Amino acid sequence: MKRKTFYFTDPVNDDFAGTNVKRKPLKDDFVYLSKNPFFKFFSFVTYRLIATPIVFLINKLVYHEKIIGRKKLKKYRKNGYFLYANHVHVPADAYTPTLVTFPKKAYILVNPDATSIPVVSTLVKAFGGLPVPDSPKLYRAFKKSIDELAERKKVVTIYPEAHVWPYYTGIRPFKDASFKYPAEHDKPIFVFTRTIKKKKFSSRPKFVVYVDGPFFPEKENTVKQNQKLLRDAAYRAMLERSANSTYQVNDYVYLDDKNNEKAAV
Repeated sequence: MKRKTFYFTDPVNDDFAGTNVKRKPLKDDFVYLSKNPFFKFFSFVTYRLIATPIVFLINKLVYHEKIIGRKKLKKYRKNGYFLYANHVHVPADAYTPTLVTFPKKAYILVNPDATSIPVVSTLVKAFGGLPVPDSPKLYRAFKKSIDELAERKKVVTIYPEAHVWPYYTGIRPFKDASFKYPAEHDKPIFVFTRTIKKKKFSSRPKFVVYVDGPFFPEKENTVKQNQKLLRDAAYRAMLERSANSTYQVNDYVYLDDKNNEKAAV
């Protein structure tokens, strides 16, 4: 596998997904959670009977993915929870939540790029993708859908780093904004951290995913206080697990304001 070097200036906002999709703005009447019975049936068939088995085979045979700690989720299946993870691979990051949360469906906050491609956009919705809005009007519908999923005791998956850094072995700084949802609904959160290890007799990596939690909001705290509390708990768990990565596929080099290389990460 060819080693690449990525140069970054902003660890929070720089993105190296490389999808090259021409984004189409979401329409203000975009429907996040369809009530149409035919679409719901289509969603069930494609998600459970087609996508889930295929995802399982891809993650096992291609990525040799191993998930450690899924049993921690079992106790909380009936009540629902929020799931947070580091963002280091396309498309594995889209697949893994389905396997981590099985048999519950994993709804996932996704980049609007995912709904910019005809046909693919329909599948994204069927698979539980919730595109992050870029307009105040649509944000209300987006937020309402998350509130509804929380009330229905579903699982919502969020990548707080927001941007993809392929095979990055560290944890990038992220804000606490997305932790407002579990704080408002008094829901536990779990974390899964994708770590990178080398395959025997191959330059290609394999993935070991660690599940940690639960982490709870505190009753006496305000929503804002719990946002920070949950964000810090998630960050610490990811940071600790990221130390289990033993194979660096790509190099990440920080450039200062004058484009001087400061440090390799």
